[in-house]
This record gives sequence, C-alpha cells and structure tokens, in this order.
Amino acid sequence: MFQLLIFVAGVVGIGWLIGATNPPGAWYASLAKPGFVPPNWAFPIAWTILYILIAVAGWRTFRREPRGKAMLAWVAQMALNFVWSPVMFTMHQIGAALVILICLFVAIVTYITIEMSRDRLAAALFVPYAAWVGFAGVLNAAIWRLN
Repeated sequence: MFQLLIFVAGVVGIGWLIGATNPPGAWYASLAKPGFVPPNWAFPIAWTILYILIAVAGWRTFRREPRGKAMLAWVAQMALNFVWSPVMFTMHQIGAALVILICLFVAIVTYITIEMSRDRLAAALFVPYAAWVGFAGVLNAAIWRLN
C-alpha cells in the first residue's frame, strides 16, 4: 500500500508542479480558440482525477512487472505527459505540443494494448485518459490551425 501512495503522490505532485510552473498565462489567453474549449477551471479537476487513475494503473503494473514492456510504455507516456505543458505554455510551440500529444496518445494506447491481456483493470484505468488526450489533441490541433 505504501508503494501505491508513492505512485499517487508522485504522479499527482509532479503533475501539479508542472502545471504550476508552466501556466497558460496571457499568451494562451490571447490565442484564438475553438468554441469547444472547456472552461479553465475544468482542467485541474480533470487532470487530478486522471493522474490518480494513471498512478493506480502504474502501481499495478509495477507490482507485477517493474521492468516489463507495459511499465516502459507507462514511463514513456508519463515523460510525454509531463513535457507537453512546458512546450505548449512556456515555449509557445503549438505544433510541437501537438506532435507530443500524438506520441502520448500512441504510448497510452500501447500501454492499454499490453495490459489488456495481463491486467484488465490497469488497462481500463487508462481508457478515460486516452479519451481526454484524444480530445486534447483535437483541441491542440484546432488552436494550431486558428493561430
């Protein structure tokens, strides 16, 4: 159970830290956005929930096979997840952020595919994450196109 707490605290804590140190700010506010962009308050709520699901899935995988392919996919998606905000909001690289989201989506789907036959719960915990990142990719692409 201690490992689970470490996973949750680590994933949520790093996610919050990256969000706090790479805020959208005035630059993002000035961009043209599509009409389907969620309100700003929705993002921290959605990401906190998703980070908890991601952490639980990672913990389940780590307990079973800490050096396996699924864990490698989990680590890859975390790295891509954590690099997106600095690229988008600090470096203002909308196109590069979109490429990161596409790679992130592939890593998420890879994790789900690997875990589907080994740990269906871990795979299922990533489904809302895949949906959210898919939506984020569409949103990122629309912002890129509009600006």
